[in-house]
Amino acid sequence: MAKKSRSVLKQQRKNKRRRLINKTNKSRLRTAIKKLREAIEEKNVELAIKLSKETFSLIDRSVKKGTIHENTGSRYKSRLTKQLNLLISQ
Repeated sequence: MAKKSRSVLKQQRKNKRRRLINKTNKSRLRTAIKKLREAIEEKNVELAIKLSKETFSLIDRSVKKGTIHENTGSRYKSRLTKQLNLLISQ
């Protein structure tokens, strides 16, 4: 097996750090989405509206940081907005 160059070792360190940061961001995002979906299921309009602002902001930040793809973020926001509008109209 060949010896690894310094640049490869540095890249491995960077990848490890980025992976942990992405994992944290993605976990935070998933938790926020779950809380919003629970509020919608419980038909709690006030809480759902409050959580939607925070969740959409978190989705936008995750897209900006590259944790999730732009289309994935748009899809999440679109589906959650649809559910929220359905709840408000009832």
